[in-house]
Amino acid sequence: MKEPLVLVGFSGGVDSSTAALLLKEQGYRVRGVMLDLWRETACDDDPLCPVASARRVADRLGIEFELVDWKGEFRRRIVEGFAAAYARGETPNPCVRCNAEIKFAALLELAAASGAAYVASGHYVRRLETAAGVELHRGDPAKDQTYFLWRLGRDDLPKILFPLGEMSKAEVRRRAAAAGLASAGRAESQNVCFISGGLREFLAPRLESRPGPLVDLESGEVIGEHAGAAFYTVGQRRGLGLWKSHLERYVVSVDTKRNLVVVGPRRALEHRGLAARELNLLVEPAALYGSLEAVVRYRSQPVAARVTDLDPASGRLELRFAEPRFAVTPGQSVALYRGSRLLGGAVIERALSC
Repeated sequence: MKEPLVLVGFSGGVDSSTAALLLKEQGYRVRGVMLDLWRETACDDDPLCPVASARRVADRLGIEFELVDWKGEFRRRIVEGFAAAYARGETPNPCVRCNAEIKFAALLELAAASGAAYVASGHYVRRLETAAGVELHRGDPAKDQTYFLWRLGRDDLPKILFPLGEMSKAEVRRRAAAAGLASAGRAESQNVCFISGGLREFLAPRLESRPGPLVDLESGEVIGEHAGAAFYTVGQRRGLGLWKSHLERYVVSVDTKRNLVVVGPRRALEHRGLAARELNLLVEPAALYGSLEAVVRYRSQPVAARVTDLDPASGRLELRFAEPRFAVTPGQSVALYRGSRLLGGAVIERALSC
């Protein structure tokens, strides 16, 4: 009987390399698929090139390797969408959208065309098969990445494998080192992949830079000047350039239509709930009622919450928190959990203060 084929999202880094290694050891036929998303120039002949590096790791593993050009879709959906969100006064999380609309979408499309049984990635997510279907659960607490996967299609979950789900990062590095993989000690990238410098430098040529007033929430006074409302984010404290510098102020709201940034004290950013759009559920809608937890930014602590309004048809959701959350930020994701299980998520549209 022919071994089932798995397409692994492959960068040549330690996580994707170890995921491919484990799948091969489990008896799958593995193909590493590297998505070419943001290279400005070809560099395949350069030994330091990510593509060349990934090919070497694939050769070491003895697996097939494929490079797929998705630069056009990535630029349109992720890069342009990222800048457009800032232009609306939001603070987007591009990795959440990229996982669902680019990385897994591409892998699933290629799997359907090639007859692959599964796709896989090196995300730290536990995948549980139950009588009711496939569930996603938190992985290693220090590295859990379920927050970035709430946009995945519920019907696609049976086709997706997460080989690292039961492992810690340290265990993954040890396993890679034992297999002689060059990626075992490679440092992780902590930045958005298409931003090589600072965020302001990336946004400046894409957004209007028009100075405007920094207005104090409590006094209504203009206490500074900003360089363009779209360059600021809710909760920001540094780099405000206040004229009255003794004031401790945070960005409370951003209005790009009026080119207005409102700042205020920290207590003005203690929110009791949120309204969200683009809801995606990995469970039946009725499962959201009752106790659940909400995470409003990556690595923030979950807070007990309850659904107060839910409209799956329009993708809208309102939540109330048991305790206030600081700087609930439009454009960011809210991921919903019950215990360790990921229930789904949505894009935060606005904070609710009462």
